[in-house]
Amino acid sequence: MKIGVLSDTHDFLDPKIPSLFKGVQHILHGGDIGMPVLLMELELTAPVAAVGGNTDDPMFRYADTRAVELGGLKFLLHHIVDPRAVRDDLKRRINRERPDVVIFGHTHKAFDETLDGVRYFNPGYAGKQRFNLKRSVAILHCEETGIRAEFLAL
Repeated sequence: MKIGVLSDTHDFLDPKIPSLFKGVQHILHGGDIGMPVLLMELELTAPVAAVGGNTDDPMFRYADTRAVELGGLKFLLHHIVDPRAVRDDLKRRINRERPDVVIFGHTHKAFDETLDGVRYFNPGYAGKQRFNLKRSVAILHCEETGIRAEFLAL
């Protein structure tokens, strides 16, 4: 199973994303989405699960945290995560949900590391160029041997 992962679109869907995500079975969005129409556009490529971020308007009622099971794996989505100092409420949720991967965004920096037995994954940011950082999305290749991450530059 291939899963497309992106975050921090900030109301901008890069025209390269549909072709980069061609063939994915699902898309996970780690927050700071922008308008709901962006998720509708992503749905044209594959089903989408998303959480809101700190810049998203509360009137859209995006979930703050969301657990998703795909292909026998569990993903926990939450926008602001510091993998080296996980907040107590999120730590409790992680302990309860037991996800294979915690998907997050916010930092605009790609991250893929397992800490204390939990894999934390940030695909980077997919919005318009900001902060002189590299823009990226990712594909998680979920195979019998494990989950392999592939970062794709925008």
